[in-house]
Amino acid sequence: MSDGNFNRSLLPHTPYHSGLQAGKSMARMKAIEAFKCYLTDTHPSLSEEELKTEIERFKKILSTKI
Repeated sequence: MSDGNFNRSLLPHTPYHSGLQAGKSMARMKAIEAFKCYLTDTHPSLSEEELKTEIERFKKILSTKI
């Protein structure tokens, strides 16, 4: 029976940095998806090209903030 101590080598290896990057990537993907839904709902008259342009602008802003 364990006395509360454990061997850290038995724990799964979970590097912090790669988990952080994965989380940021998922957040970025969801933010872009939400922005696209927002644009199509609020500005249904935007053409496909204008929609792509606005999403690219949003991606640039997002990359400076995250």
